[in-house]
Amino acid sequence: MAEEKLPISETIKVIEETTVFKSDKWWAAVVLVESFGRKQLAVYLWNKKGGQWKRRQKFVVRNKAQWSQFKEAIEKLLPHLP
Repeated sequence: MAEEKLPISETIKVIEETTVFKSDKWWAAVVLVESFGRKQLAVYLWNKKGGQWKRRQKFVVRNKAQWSQFKEAIEKLLPHLP
């Protein structure tokens, strides 16, 4: 069986992707994309309803400085998780 293609708009060029998890109903992936001439990282979450994947969330990191800010904030709160 061929691997299922990411349910991302054809107008967005997928450069590289990593699936974080995938079940019958949920799919999450981190994707390096190019859109309007700019590269960015996007974290996608899709939900499958009626046999079709629908995007539920999308989080975009536009540059390394922005990632550093998010990373610092996440690492600050991470100790509170089990």
